[in-house]
Amino acid sequence: MIDSSLVSVIIPVYNCEKYLAEAIESVLAQTYQPLEIIVVDDGSTDCSAEVAKRFSSSVRYYFQSQSGAGAARNYGTDSAQGNFFAFLDADDLWVKDKLTRQMQVFESEPDVDMVFGHIQQFHSPELDESVKNKIYCPAELMAGYHPGTMLIKRDAFFRVGQFETHLQMGEFISWYARATDLGLRVRMLAELLMWRRLHETNLSIRQRQSRTDYVRLIKASLDRRRANNQSI
Repeated sequence: MIDSSLVSVIIPVYNCEKYLAEAIESVLAQTYQPLEIIVVDDGSTDCSAEVAKRFSSSVRYYFQSQSGAGAARNYGTDSAQGNFFAFLDADDLWVKDKLTRQMQVFESEPDVDMVFGHIQQFHSPELDESVKNKIYCPAELMAGYHPGTMLIKRDAFFRVGQFETHLQMGEFISWYARATDLGLRVRMLAELLMWRRLHETNLSIRQRQSRTDYVRLIKASLDRRRANNQSI
């Protein structure tokens, strides 16, 4: 049964035992209610499962064999009971009124399909100075076209369709391109909604591996737009 006011928060996790509890706690601290938390473990080999299960009735935990973040988010949307979907990576954090601010937009502007906000990046506290010096951390707030800031109506999400699962990275960029091609109505809040953690395992190597995927995504979006223009 779908709950019209419930927000389903989906947290994919892969070997992120170090940060997962903080991510979950930042959801539990939200000023908005009701919400449900769904943790989808993408084949972790560390203690991520034990961390999630410590929250017992506050978290619904699921395990899948390693298939990537897109597949984990899709698993979460299939299991969700809410009328709104939100996503949070297991190493990031929300500000406490993130969902409240976004739900206020839906209440005042019923035609909006999804709401984003700004991101502040930060070096994870355990990093030593030599590592921090290698990881660039912008001081300014950044517009967060990112799954971690998005709150979207359930029906709008499924109009676009689920995340692609064949990409190493960039599944959200691909999804968002499809959403804009369909004309979904978007609001970007000027306020800070999410803290994005920078650490040793979330940046350079993965970004280098994903460059081919990003080129492919841009081409696919351009091809869709050309096809749409030709059909008009």
